[in-house]
Amino acid sequence: MPEPVQADIQQGYDKVAVAYASAFIHEQDHKPMDREMLRRFADSVRGKGPVCDMGCGPGQIAAYLFHQCDLHSVFGMDLSQRFVQEAARLNPLIPFRQGNMLKIDATDNTWAGITAFYCIIHIPHAQVVEALKEMGRVLKPGGLILLTYHIGQESVHLTDWFEEQVSMDFNFYDPVEMETYLQAAGYTNIQTTLRQPYAPEVEHQSHRAYVFAEKPI
Repeated sequence: MPEPVQADIQQGYDKVAVAYASAFIHEQDHKPMDREMLRRFADSVRGKGPVCDMGCGPGQIAAYLFHQCDLHSVFGMDLSQRFVQEAARLNPLIPFRQGNMLKIDATDNTWAGITAFYCIIHIPHAQVVEALKEMGRVLKPGGLILLTYHIGQESVHLTDWFEEQVSMDFNFYDPVEMETYLQAAGYTNIQTTLRQPYAPEVEHQSHRAYVFAEKPI
């Protein structure tokens, strides 16, 4: 991300981390499609090496993988240091650390998988391929990514969130567009599943996409 954009996202999530965690830490209880996709992901990568929950927030995805899917190789990474602190507090058995998906502090070809739930939405369209390539760099050959995003063409700018002043952009993507980005980044076996939004009390009313893609062997 360009530095000002990165700073806005980092500062915004630092401000709302505690309130966000309170609101979303148990969201998987209300999202059967998320649970299905995470179980499928876990079954595919278990025993093959470290697994990163990229953009982990307060750790709800990592926690589901660890406790409900017996994926004990999972760790979390997030741009927001405050999120990392919250995730570690809420999930003491799981490692968490600060990191940037555009410049990952990890060796090439070392991770078995990456979950990236709604973190790509903060990447400008022009940099999505760059982010996907960077995640692909650290995946082992045959490694798996599970990516989720909001479907659409708009970009939503928030200035007030959880009663905090922020300046954050949330980008939506077209499924064909995202598959094109993944192909350009070198992924294969790309499989996209779409769903309608759950109830308003569960989530923002946008259509969602889940994408499995592999790093070539």
